[in-house]
Amino acid sequence: MVNIEDFIKRLETILDYYSLSASVFADKLGVQRSSLSHLLSGRNKPSLDFVLKITDNFPEVDLYWLLNGQGNFPKQEAVINDVPTPPTTLPKKESVVDHDLFSSDEKKEKETQKNEIEENRIISNLGDNTIERIVIFYKNGTFKNYTSQ
Repeated sequence: MVNIEDFIKRLETILDYYSLSASVFADKLGVQRSSLSHLLSGRNKPSLDFVLKITDNFPEVDLYWLLNGQGNFPKQEAVINDVPTPPTTLPKKESVVDHDLFSSDEKKEKETQKNEIEENRIISNLGDNTIERIVIFYKNGTFKNYTSQ
C-alpha cells in the first residue's frame, strides 16, 4: 500500500527537481490542475493512470521510488563493467581526447578525422605493416571479416 504522505513528498521533490509549478506539471502530464491540487493536499489518492503519466513524461522518475521510496531519483542507469575491450596492436597514445556528446556533428567529424590521421601516422611508423585482418562493422549490428591469405 502506498503511503500517501510520502507519495506527496516525492511528488513535491519531482516538482522541485524540475523547477515546475503544480499547474505546469499538471499541464505536462495532461491532467486537470484541480486533480493535482487534490493529490498534493492529500484529499485524493493517485490513480495508476496518473502514476504512469509521470513515469512516461519524466523518464528520470523510477516507478518504485515514486510509489514506495525504494530506488533513486533521478534514476541511475546500471553501468556494465564486464564488456571486454578488443585487443589492439597500436601503441597507446599519450593523451586521450574526451568526446563531447553535445558538440555538433561537424566538430565530431573533424575530431574523428584527426584521430584517423594520427592512427595512420602511428601505423606507418611501425615498419613492416602487413594487413592481417580487416573487420567492417555496420550500424545494424552486422559485420564483415576479411583476412589475408
